[in-house]
Amino acid sequence: MYMVESKEGAIACMVLSLCFLGTFPALLTLLERRGRLPQHTYLDYSITNFLAAVIIAFTLGEVGKSSDASPNFIQQLSQDNWPSVMFAMAGGVALSLGNLSSQYAWAFVGLSVTEVLICSIIVVIGSTLNYFLDNKINKAEILFPGVACFVIAVCLGSAVHSSNTADNKAKLNSLSANSDKELKPIDVAGFPSRVESTDPENADGSLRKAEAGTADFLVQLENRRSIKVFGKGTVIGLCLTFFAGVSLSLFSPAFNLATNDQWHTLKKGVPHLAVYTAFFYFSASCFVIAIVLNIIFLYRPLLNLPKTTFKAYLNDWNGRGWAFLAGFLCGFGNGLEFMGGQAAGYAAADSVQAFPLVSTFWGVVLFGEYRRSSRRTYVLLVSMLFMFTAAVGILMASSGHRKP
Repeated sequence: MYMVESKEGAIACMVLSLCFLGTFPALLTLLERRGRLPQHTYLDYSITNFLAAVIIAFTLGEVGKSSDASPNFIQQLSQDNWPSVMFAMAGGVALSLGNLSSQYAWAFVGLSVTEVLICSIIVVIGSTLNYFLDNKINKAEILFPGVACFVIAVCLGSAVHSSNTADNKAKLNSLSANSDKELKPIDVAGFPSRVESTDPENADGSLRKAEAGTADFLVQLENRRSIKVFGKGTVIGLCLTFFAGVSLSLFSPAFNLATNDQWHTLKKGVPHLAVYTAFFYFSASCFVIAIVLNIIFLYRPLLNLPKTTFKAYLNDWNGRGWAFLAGFLCGFGNGLEFMGGQAAGYAAADSVQAFPLVSTFWGVVLFGEYRRSSRRTYVLLVSMLFMFTAAVGILMASSGHRKP
């Protein structure tokens, strides 16, 4: 099997991974803003996310000669390595729950801030756990100042969300009684939880004409999107975000335990799980949890979403290609992160959590986030991104090299 053995190769894997992981949330957000139900999108995404792991396992996991000490993917499937398999599958469950929560958080908090908050929490918890699991191969004097910067980024991100919510409230209250939507000045908290569009085709056209950041744009977006956010407090979005962050912070340490067996759960003579084998089991459990939960959500949806059916999902081809692409990007992105972590240490591999910088680019350029916001919001946003960028650089500088 192919193994990344150099620090340079590990960093290359991390950089490619962060590009993939920064783009897939933008695709899922795009579909939600176009009105596609998140249950339909996540089912499609989950299929190709698992398929990416299968492709990696049967290609990179089968390259080269197999030996007793370093077996290939298929050979490991029949070995007595179930303790490590269970750790890998536990990591997959954590990833599935975290990504599922993130999908709803993006609608409430915005793509840019949600990703920064989640990834900062991942690093604060996950990197600290990985540092000790990796036998402290990363430089503590560099790693933990970086973790402190992520904590500050979390605080700034929460402030950005609160400030942007206040900005949107002011915009909506400024709408005149003779606006196109015939809305009187209102309080965001009292805005109807669902704004119905009488003519979806005209709504689509008006959404394109409305200038990003204006009150009309916000109302038209609410008409079109599948997750309705007006009338719901900021606490919901932040709770979803923090739950996603805590869940996602656990998948990397679990994967670390699966591949390196720091707790010595394997029987003597049984080789550690290869990164590709662990990733296969990891993705399999992620896939099962996602499919089960989202089929339940078809009939018992969250957050007042409309009910749907499995037949309706099968017939919903609107945006399916983008959802499939998002799954491939996430799957290959996670695989590259784990390949880099096996070589340079999983604490340093968490530097791929820089992908919110990519997501922020898409959020601002593609979705018009933070257009026409207040100066206070802009100052907080720039401060958050600066602190986050510094933290990622410090985390990368802490990279060590795992001894064979």
